[in-house]
Amino acid sequence: MNLTEYNQFTEELRLKLAGDDRVLALIAVGSMAQQDYQPDEWSDHDFFVITIHGVQEDMRRDLSWLPRPDALVFSFRETEHGMKALYAGGHLLEFAIFNKDELQMARINRYRVLLDKAEITPRLAELALTTEDFAAQAKTDPQRRFAEFLMNLFVGVGRYARGERLSGHQFIKTHALTHLLRLLAEFHTSEAQHLLDNLDPFRRFERVFPVLGAEVNRILALSPLLAAEGLLVLAVQELRPFLTPFPAAAVTEVQRMIAKAKEEEG
Repeated sequence: MNLTEYNQFTEELRLKLAGDDRVLALIAVGSMAQQDYQPDEWSDHDFFVITIHGVQEDMRRDLSWLPRPDALVFSFRETEHGMKALYAGGHLLEFAIFNKDELQMARINRYRVLLDKAEITPRLAELALTTEDFAAQAKTDPQRRFAEFLMNLFVGVGRYARGERLSGHQFIKTHALTHLLRLLAEFHTSEAQHLLDNLDPFRRFERVFPVLGAEVNRILALSPLLAAEGLLVLAVQELRPFLTPFPAAAVTEVQRMIAKAKEEEG
């Protein structure tokens, strides 16, 4: 979808829900919120629908309230409240349906209120603050997070070396990388820092830190053992000045583990 088509779909959705007596509010989230950035041709529609009590499950099971329901080719229940739905032509919807009481379980950062029949907006502001608190509390001590990074590399290299290739990939390129991205974002600054997602460290990282992002992507294209080596080099280079005391002995052991695995792989 281009931006005009995207906005047209958003308006169709808003108008359909505005006329639905079951619906109290429609909240755009993610790129659909159009806050710090605009949707592009790859963007899906992310939104929350807030309903009166007792109807939310019916709306999850019967999607005829969506725009162009006859063009849907696939849908499934992703979580207790969340759904994904796919249209012919490749447009994806990701949405959750809550009643007013269930809304408190949601996490929200960027949002835009498209429809509010029941003064939901003040609760969303509170929910956004709660989400900020949740994200802040999720930050661990940098020393501990660096330790998690090192140990995930260590475990991943060991599993890869013993033949557990899938698990090795996961520990090196997902678990360890998650900790590294959070640390890099914490200790580096950018004029585009506001674009980072406080719930997902992978989102827009390379837009905020283009040089670091390019290097991380280059490393991720390598084989797992070389990727582990590259991520460790990058971490030491970028984070050592900020970590006191620096766990040099632990870094050395991880380097030895990587070297041993590389030698055995030949």
